[in-house]
Amino acid sequence: MRRGAAQKVYGQKVYGKNSGRIFEMRERDAAGRAKRERQSLIFGDTTIVYLLRRSERRKKTVEISVDGEGVHVAAPATASDDEVQEIVRKKARWILSRSSEAQRAAEPNRFVSGETLPYLGRDVLLEVSAADVRRAEVCFDNWRFIISVPKGLRGCERVERIRGEIVAWYRARAAERMERDAVRWLPKFDHGRKPRILPRILIRDQKRRWGSCAADGTLRFNWRLMMLDPSLIEYVVVHELAHLDVRNHSKDFWDLVASVMPDVQQRKRRLRETGSKLPL
Repeated sequence: MRRGAAQKVYGQKVYGKNSGRIFEMRERDAAGRAKRERQSLIFGDTTIVYLLRRSERRKKTVEISVDGEGVHVAAPATASDDEVQEIVRKKARWILSRSSEAQRAAEPNRFVSGETLPYLGRDVLLEVSAADVRRAEVCFDNWRFIISVPKGLRGCERVERIRGEIVAWYRARAAERMERDAVRWLPKFDHGRKPRILPRILIRDQKRRWGSCAADGTLRFNWRLMMLDPSLIEYVVVHELAHLDVRNHSKDFWDLVASVMPDVQQRKRRLRETGSKLPL
């Protein structure tokens, strides 16, 4: 479908010529339906394109999320296209609002003085200057990022050098924070049992996950967590710690998380709302 002069398109890249509903088949389930499809619907003068993912594990709820890469819908394998589309239609205004915010957040940073980056839920001002240094340096001082870059560094190379050092700074803070929070929260899962050894913790550049728990118990966390409010970082840590006992997202899993973090649903909702706005 081509983009019309008076029509806006939000979400994923549009495929095909049908402006009502479009999709790109990937995997198929036992019933022959696609597990992942790229679909769309028209809302007013706007086409909302979304990636639909079906899961056998998901039993009832349809979850919608928006980030810089588009609109994502997770649905039970038994949900029909019409049922999913009706839910998307009801959330259309919210999706458009989040899409606009996500697109702004996805705009590339120039890393110049006056820009800001989030750290622990607060916006931190960047102060960037050329200096007699061999490589870009990042210093966090009094809630400012003071960044020194080699003289003569320009253009894309300058941006990439600064970005690399900023990411390295966040990753180092994440390694410290995730271990500290895990040490604090792990004993709350013991419930009278013998205390467990802290699992291995790794920091990764995950594109679509805040964290994960491997079969061997290794916990992996996204360095971007350090941009979030501390209460949301704790939620992700508790979420992954709970997977050491319950590997799926069943009712037993959420009951376990709620037993150590009673306000889990509020934190989960805030993470969904906040996460799509993060830069980098």
